[in-house]
Amino acid sequence: MLTEMWSLRGRYKILHFTWFAFFLSFVVWFNLAPLATQVAADLNLEVGQIRTLAICNVALTVPARIIIGMLLDKYGPRITYSLLLIYAAIPCIAFAMAQDFGQLVVSRLALSIVGAGFVIGIRMVAEWFPPKEIGIAEGIYGGWGNFGSAAAAFTIPAIAAWLAFGAINPQTGEALLNWRLAIAGTGIIAAIYGVFYYFNVQDHPPGKVYQRPKSARGLEVTSKRDFLFLMLMNVPLSGILMVLAWRLKKIGLYGQGVLILILLALVGLYLFQAYNCWSANKELLSGKKRYAPEDRYNFSQVAMLELTYLANFGSELAVVSMLPAFFEGTFTLNATKAGMIASTYAFMNLMARPGGGLISDRLGSRKTTMTVLTAAMGISYLMMGSVNSGWWIPAVILLTMACSFFVQAGEGSTFAIVPLVKRRVTGQIAGNVGAYGNVGAVAFLTIFSLLPEWLSGGGEITPAVIGQANTIFFQMMGVVALIVAFLCWFVLKEPKGSFSEHHEGEEADISETMQKKMGTKAID
Repeated sequence: MLTEMWSLRGRYKILHFTWFAFFLSFVVWFNLAPLATQVAADLNLEVGQIRTLAICNVALTVPARIIIGMLLDKYGPRITYSLLLIYAAIPCIAFAMAQDFGQLVVSRLALSIVGAGFVIGIRMVAEWFPPKEIGIAEGIYGGWGNFGSAAAAFTIPAIAAWLAFGAINPQTGEALLNWRLAIAGTGIIAAIYGVFYYFNVQDHPPGKVYQRPKSARGLEVTSKRDFLFLMLMNVPLSGILMVLAWRLKKIGLYGQGVLILILLALVGLYLFQAYNCWSANKELLSGKKRYAPEDRYNFSQVAMLELTYLANFGSELAVVSMLPAFFEGTFTLNATKAGMIASTYAFMNLMARPGGGLISDRLGSRKTTMTVLTAAMGISYLMMGSVNSGWWIPAVILLTMACSFFVQAGEGSTFAIVPLVKRRVTGQIAGNVGAYGNVGAVAFLTIFSLLPEWLSGGGEITPAVIGQANTIFFQMMGVVALIVAFLCWFVLKEPKGSFSEHHEGEEADISETMQKKMGTKAID
């Protein structure tokens, strides 16, 4: 595969066009982090407000990934990805035109939906690559696309400075950043590529059938016990949005009355989702339908993948959102230098996520790969918690890159398993697993935003307090990762057909398609 990859024909063309779609969605999604200090300075935002914007940046991605997964299974990845990229221009332009914190929050919440694009490519790549190569293919898609966050951190400050036409801040003597044009520009570029993507890809190879669930309203399960498990695992998806609503109320964006209305709406959202899941599984629950043993899957596998993605991708989103400011404050660097150093964390996506997928393909056990990488990630975060201003910066960069390798290789390992659980609901499974990544991100970032206040006892937030908060933040993510690694070892199971030539049901699909074609020719 690696030698054929640059042919830009057939499935490799689809892979390259799709990872670049994901790359642009990540550039858009993380176009705030490297410009956060400039936005704060221009609009007189407090530290808590900037950290709240970072939470908003990943908030609506939680329900969006569920909804996108449903639309994906029903309509296919081609049109779904194209429309999402075109949509990206709207919140980017709105954010660029914002004049106060409230407008920033609303536009950033709308922009967080763009982060759901990841789910779409998972199904697209799975349609074009067999199980024995799914790890490396999904790893290339996820890793090279995920590099968009590093590209944003590395290039957007320089582009914003160029767009400011050399203007200098008279107080600091540093170059001003035209963050408005830079952020709007990323959305416009994504929209243009969305049109290009629609006219240059196909949902599946010729001769294959795009398997769709009987109902895209909710995730199909194959036992009554799994349905109850699904309802339980759906609780955090609405619960984390309640946490975000409370956080926005805490910083004064709205009052107690509005908070109560939002909480009631989120309860309604959970009930609506539960009803849709019941509708998709009502024949099973009423006893009218029973699945043959070969057609069943264990939802516990989905739940474990949700937890692994909470630990790895959730922590990555949190770290990418805070790392530029972390380096800027810890080592007294300007925004451009801090952004460049912070980009080393996401830079590892180019190798780590494909590497995790490749290891998963070659090791012969996707479960062992997942467990080892998650444990190594936990240890790396514990080491990151000891970084302070006394460290040698090159050593910090090496540690950051090592930590990033295990985080992103773990992500690659997670999505080397996702397409193998149940093919016809791959979009929805990917949506649920992906949403848990954002559950983790919102949880981690909420704690991160509150730590300085807790540690200072409501008093002055000094650099020492911020340093202590950063230490606890990294240690917390390390402990979570070690707990998840323990669960992986005892709960996660090896998927059936992990290294076969065809996806589950694929040979039957091809045979069925050929029979239909032959039948048509006979009639003609």
